[in-house]
Amino acid sequence: MPRITPAELEAARDRLVPDVIADGLSVLFCGINPGLMTAATGHHFARPGNRFWPVLHLSGFTARQLKPSEQEELLACGLGITNVAVRATARADELSDEEFREGGRLLTEKVERFRPRWLAVAGVTAYRTAFGDRKARIGPQDRMIGDTRIWALPNPSGLNAHWTLPAMAEEFRRLRSAAAAQGS
Repeated sequence: MPRITPAELEAARDRLVPDVIADGLSVLFCGINPGLMTAATGHHFARPGNRFWPVLHLSGFTARQLKPSEQEELLACGLGITNVAVRATARADELSDEEFREGGRLLTEKVERFRPRWLAVAGVTAYRTAFGDRKARIGPQDRMIGDTRIWALPNPSGLNAHWTLPAMAEEFRRLRSAAAAQGS
């Protein structure tokens, strides 16, 4: 990946990043919002140090560790990526609660349209705000969107250091097992 300059990162602020999505996915992963590196490259979870791609592989969702630039390969695995909030920022705390709530509304519409079996929100705090569920915990949720089940995952950002790579991979593995059981 070519080196992105600080000016290029700043120019990516507020840029929209297209979803990796198709009808009937097994799991639609949902980040909080695009970071500046994601917006600058157009590739989800692109920031070095983000653990999404390693965890996806370690948990068995992918046969090998994909690079952010290979994100479209997820579709062949029955996986996709979207975000709660669409606006690119340096940090998620730059988003307002209203942006999260609006993101939850738009995400609901997207899930109703594409009908994945699971929506996996990578960031329980974002999930709580977007869906007004202050008691949500990591794991499967009681709430459903149509026939789509919801799972709150730990945020794979390197800033979420209290979740180790093995612990995060185990939570993703639990989701993979649930998705496999539902698909059979």
